[in-house]
Amino acid sequence: MKEKDWKEKLSEEEYKVLREKETETRGTGKYLDQKEDGTYYCKACGQETVKFQEDDRHGMDRTEVVCSNCDSHLGHVFNDGPEPTGKRYCINSIALDFKEG
Repeated sequence: MKEKDWKEKLSEEEYKVLREKETETRGTGKYLDQKEDGTYYCKACGQETVKFQEDDRHGMDRTEVVCSNCDSHLGHVFNDGPEPTGKRYCINSIALDFKEG
């Protein structure tokens, strides 16, 4: 899909996060306190799975999380989280749809 098509499909805020790699305001995500079992899907294309790729923009050591189908930006994984993994996932709620079950 061309960028002009993404602009037509997504809201302005969704476009900024998913296609321009911005981050939603901290603590405002609708899935922040999600407790139900279910599956998350890319808001842009509906794909269930994601992929991880290194991202050293802004001088940070982090891994970018992107949709495995349309390469939309979903968030980042940082290596400063709690044990035992040391991982901290920062995924934008606005970049996802959730289906219970």
